[in-house]
Amino acid sequence: MKKLMSALLIAMLVFCFAACGSDETTGDEPQGETADKGTVMMATTTSTEDTGLLDYLAPIFKEDTGWTLEWTAVGTGEALKLGENGDVDVVLVHAKASEEEFVASGYGVERFQVMYNDFVVVGPDNGQVDGDDVETCFNQIQDGKLPFVSRGDDSGTDKKEKEIWAELGIDTAANPNYIESGQGMGATITMADEQQAYCLTDRGTWLKYVNDSDLAIDLTIVCEGDSALFNQYGVIAVNPEKYEDTNIEGANAFIEWICSDEVQELIGEYGIDSYGQALFIPNAE
Repeated sequence: MKKLMSALLIAMLVFCFAACGSDETTGDEPQGETADKGTVMMATTTSTEDTGLLDYLAPIFKEDTGWTLEWTAVGTGEALKLGENGDVDVVLVHAKASEEEFVASGYGVERFQVMYNDFVVVGPDNGQVDGDDVETCFNQIQDGKLPFVSRGDDSGTDKKEKEIWAELGIDTAANPNYIESGQGMGATITMADEQQAYCLTDRGTWLKYVNDSDLAIDLTIVCEGDSALFNQYGVIAVNPEKYEDTNIEGANAFIEWICSDEVQELIGEYGIDSYGQALFIPNAE
């Protein structure tokens, strides 16, 4: 009898260990979060990073699609070069003419507009610049040889600024107080503040910086609302026919996602709680 009981006990223990070590699952168990699909590499302008927009959107993109978004924030010119070199899968920038050239040259598949804001001219509140339009504002800066800090980095903002000077027929070399920072938008605003100079900035980055109490920016908007200051952003997948290793699946997933109604609504709400207005206006088609 003792031998029988011992045998039964051993059998029960073997069964329990086997059950606990089993890797089998049933269809009734929870499936968990969206499967990890990999990484989408993006080159983008500094304004999408400086405003915090990408930090806000990236976790939601991961949750919705399974793709992890990683990005390099540089000037638009440099961002497009990263695309031309096949170093990224998608670009999100703001210089329409350069974007269209990027696509026409075969580096990009197709351009989609995503959102916009506008540029503003900021500077010291001393009454030296008080024009309501870009032409008056820039002429006052040039005629008075007032200090002006340009990004000088071939970014979308830099391209816009140079375009305005050129259209007005103004040679900035004649202004000894015109300098180039060679840096991003946030650093350029900070430099302009330190020198009590003027600069052109996108409104989103301006709102972020001027409301940062740690920075205590002592500048104000001296020109805004001119149609010449419109600032459109576009997104383009890098052409896989140029670079076969490009993650076109992930790039297309990002484009479809950021242009969707749900995400466009998120973009339109971003910044309102903190700054009283949205930093970007969605307008995907």
